[in-house]
Amino acid sequence: MQTRIDKATIVRRVAQRAHRDEATVGEIIDATLEEIYEALKQGEPVSLRQFGSFYVRPQRAQWVFRFNPAQRLRRALGWSSTAQGE
Repeated sequence: MQTRIDKATIVRRVAQRAHRDEATVGEIIDATLEEIYEALKQGEPVSLRQFGSFYVRPQRAQWVFRFNPAQRLRRALGWSSTAQGE
């Protein structure tokens, strides 16, 4: 099994890519996640272009969480019937 990439690793990688300090990037990622949580709690779908869409819907006594990957992610993982790579 492959190792998981945790939030600290994502923060470090984004900070390097964006040429920003890790503290600032960490705050931005935390704020982004909070907004996603709040939207989903309110039943609002969240769409991140070129990544995918998240949504929840009530089904009887529980809520169902769904993720629909974007075509770019499907191609990157070979999930698309039209996958041709980048």
